[in-house]
Amino acid sequence: MNIAHSLERARQLFPTKTALIFEGKSFSYKDLDSMANRIANGLHGLGVRRGDRVALFLPNIPEFVISYLGIQKIGAVAVSLNVMLKSDEVKFILCDCSAKIVITTEELSENVPDRDLPDLKHILVAEGRTSKGISLEQLLASASPNARALEMKRNEPVAIIYTSGTTGFPKGATLSHGNVIFNNYTSRHYYNLQPDDRLLLYLPLFHCFGQNAILNSGLSAGSTIILQHKFAPEKVLKTIDSYRVTKFFGVPTVFIKLLDMNTFGYDLSSVRSYFTAAASMPAAVVQRWQERHGFVILEGYGLTETSPFASFNHDLKYKLGSIGTPVQNVEIKVVNLDGQEVAPGELGEIVIHGPNVMLGYWNRPFETAQALKNGWFHTGDIGQMDDEGYFYVVDRLKDMINVSGFKVYSTEVENVIYKHSAVAEVAVYGVPDRLKGEIVKANIVLKPGQAIAEDEIIAFCSERIAKYKIPHTFKFVDSIPKNATGKVLKRLLREEELSSSSQYLVKA
Repeated sequence: MNIAHSLERARQLFPTKTALIFEGKSFSYKDLDSMANRIANGLHGLGVRRGDRVALFLPNIPEFVISYLGIQKIGAVAVSLNVMLKSDEVKFILCDCSAKIVITTEELSENVPDRDLPDLKHILVAEGRTSKGISLEQLLASASPNARALEMKRNEPVAIIYTSGTTGFPKGATLSHGNVIFNNYTSRHYYNLQPDDRLLLYLPLFHCFGQNAILNSGLSAGSTIILQHKFAPEKVLKTIDSYRVTKFFGVPTVFIKLLDMNTFGYDLSSVRSYFTAAASMPAAVVQRWQERHGFVILEGYGLTETSPFASFNHDLKYKLGSIGTPVQNVEIKVVNLDGQEVAPGELGEIVIHGPNVMLGYWNRPFETAQALKNGWFHTGDIGQMDDEGYFYVVDRLKDMINVSGFKVYSTEVENVIYKHSAVAEVAVYGVPDRLKGEIVKANIVLKPGQAIAEDEIIAFCSERIAKYKIPHTFKFVDSIPKNATGKVLKRLLREEELSSSSQYLVKA
C-alpha cells in the first residue's frame, strides 16, 4: 500500500479531470501525477531513500501538494512545519527528525538556519529566487515524469506532524500509511465524497485537518481541490459562488467570522454540507448557522495523533453540543485515573483505540509510552458519554490552549518569557474568546527594581515563537496564585479573567 496509489488510480480512471485549482490555474489528475513523479525522481537523484525525512516548510501552494505526493512515491516521510515558526523552532524540528531535505520558499528560507543542521543536505526553493538553495522548478524540469509509487507496509511511517509538547518541546506525531489510508476511506464515507465534489481548501496544509481530512481524502475520492493560501472571508465566499463548491470545511473561528458578515450577496446553494473540526464548536454558532443557512454544521473529533478522524456528529442523528459517536472500526471510551471505564454521564479522560492511532512520537519513547497504553491513545481531554453512546468534550487535562485550531502549550510560552532578564515569574493560560475559541494571556512578576513595557515583551516573544503563541495580553502582577506545593493555580487566573470579561460570548 501507499497513499500515493490513490493519485495513480485517479489518473488511470479520469486523467483529464481537474484535480487541483490554485489562483485560476488548473491541474488535471494526469498533470498532478506527472509532477509528483518528477518530484519523486528529483528527490531520489538527490539521495533521498525509503524512510528518509523530507521537511515541507511551505504555505498552501501547489508545490506543497506535489512535493508531499512525490515524497510518498519513493517511500520517504513528509515532515510538515508550521509556516509561522521562527528560526529556533524550525531548527529544533529539522534536527529532531534528522531531515535530509527541506522544501521551502525564498521568504520562509530566512527561518531555516545556515548552520548546526548536520543531517540537512539540501534546501529546495519552491517560490522565489534560489540564493539559499536549489530551485525546485529546475529540479522538476530535469526529472522524468514517469514513476510508480513503492509498495509500503501498513505500519511504515508516511508523515510526521509536529504538535507542541507539554514540556515546551514539539513532538512529532508519526502517522503510517495504514493510518492515513484508513482516514481517507473514513472521510469519504462520512463526508459522502464523490468525484464530482469540489472541496475548498484554505486551512493550512501543514495541519492534520487540511492535510488528511481534506487533501488526501479528496484526492482519494477523485474530487477537485480548490486551494487557497489562507482564509480570507470575501475570497472564500466568492470562490464558493464562482466554483460551485459542494463541501465546505472550517474551524469554529471561520464559521463565526462568516456569521458576522453579510453573505446574502453570494450564492452558496451549491454547498451540500458543512463540516468543522480542530476545536470545540460552540452550540450557539451551530444554531445561528442552521437558522441562517438551513444546515447543521457536522462536527468531527480527533487529534493529530489519531490522523485525525475519531468520531463524527453525525450523518444519521445529530446531537447539538456532542462530538458524536466513534467512526467505524474505532473505539472510544471514558476512563478514570486508574484506566477503568466509567459509567455513562461520569467524567473522565477520553481514550481512543483503532487503526487511526499513530505509531508514536518520533524519537520520544517516554512520551509515546505515556500517551499509548495497551494500544489506547490517551487524549488529555476530559469528557463523558451519554446513554446513547454520544460523547462530549468537557475540559482538558493538559494546559493546552486552542487558538483558532492551533494548539499552544503554556509551558512552551513560559519557557520563552522566562528567558527575559527582567522576569521573575510567569504564568501563561488560555481564556475563552468569541472569535478564536481561546486566546493566550500571561501574568508576569518582575524582578525587584526591574521595569518592562508590554511592547518590549511582545517584541521579545516575536523573535522566538510563532505569532499565534504570543500572549494576547500581558498583566504585570505582584504575585501568582499557587497551592501548598508551589503549583500555579491557573484555574484561578482563568476564573478571574472570566469574571471581568464577556467578550467570548457569541452574538445573538
